[in-house]
Amino acid sequence: MLLASARIVPMQVRGPIHLDPRTAADGGRLTNVKFKRIAVILALALALVGAACSSDSDSGSSSTTEPSETETSEDMDDITILVTNDDGVDAEGIDSIVEALAERDGVEVVVVAPAENQSGSGQKTTGGELVGTPATTASGHEATAVDGFPADAVIWALGEGGIDPDLVISGINDGQNIAQLANISGTVGAARQAAQSGVPALAASQGFGNPPDFETGTDAVMTWLDENEESVRAGSTSVSEVASINIPTCSDGQVQGTVDVPWVAESDIDLNDVDCAGAADPVNDAVGFTNGWIVVSPLAITGSNT
Repeated sequence: MLLASARIVPMQVRGPIHLDPRTAADGGRLTNVKFKRIAVILALALALVGAACSSDSDSGSSSTTEPSETETSEDMDDITILVTNDDGVDAEGIDSIVEALAERDGVEVVVVAPAENQSGSGQKTTGGELVGTPATTASGHEATAVDGFPADAVIWALGEGGIDPDLVISGINDGQNIAQLANISGTVGAARQAAQSGVPALAASQGFGNPPDFETGTDAVMTWLDENEESVRAGSTSVSEVASINIPTCSDGQVQGTVDVPWVAESDIDLNDVDCAGAADPVNDAVGFTNGWIVVSPLAITGSNT
C-alpha cells in the first residue's frame, strides 16, 4: 500500500535510560526496553517517510496535469440579418419573422421596411433622396420605415442606413409568390435588390388564408436558416440567385413537407386553389405549392417588374 504522505510525531520517552555498568567503559549499552521500542518506531517512521517521498516522486514523474479536454470556445460573432417586406413595417408577417429571429443566439436583427403597404410593386425604386424614419413593428421591435418601395428600403438600409448585413430576409409576405406572381412581388423585388448589391437574400411568402398561417411559415423560414446559417456565417452563400420559399396555408390538414423544386415562370393552373392533401408530384413551385408542399426555389436576381 502506497502512502500519500507521512509525518513524524515526536516520541516522548518515559523514565530514565540506563547504561549497563558492565559495559560503561566502552560506551555502555542501553538496557531500557522502552528505548528499544522507540528505536524501532523511529526506524519505521523514517522508512515510511522514504516510501512516501518515493511515491510522490514517482507520481510526479509518471503523470502530469493534463489540460481539460473541454475547450472553452469564444463566442461566435453575431451575424446581421436585415428584415424587410412589401406589406409595410407594421404588418403581421414581418413581425412574426422578427420575433423569431430575436430569439436566436448569435443574430442581430435590423428592420427596415416600407412605411406603407407596397404589395405588387416588383423592384420599383423611387428617384431622389430616400427618407427613413424611426418606427416599430407590431410587437414593438425597433425599425426604420422608408417612404418608398421595398427595393427602396433595401437601398436606404445599405446606403444611408449604414447597415452591412450578412443576409436579407424579405417577408413573410401575406400571399404566395409562385410562378408568374414572383416577378410582380415587392417581396421578391426587395430580395433581388439585395442580391444585386452583393448580399444573400431569402424571399418568404405565406399562402393566402383566413387567417394566413404565419406560424408555420415562420417555422419554415427558421428551418431554412438552420440549414444555411453556416454558409451565411462563412460568407459563402450565393448571391447569383435568390432563394424563394412559399408556404401554403392549409384550411384542412397540414403541409405535406418541404421540397426543393424549380421555379416555373408561367403556369396555367389556379395558383389560389390549394389542396393540402393533393397527390400531384411537386415538379415545380406552382404544382408543389397548390398540392400542399412548402416549396423552396432559386430565382434569378433579375426579372422583377420595375
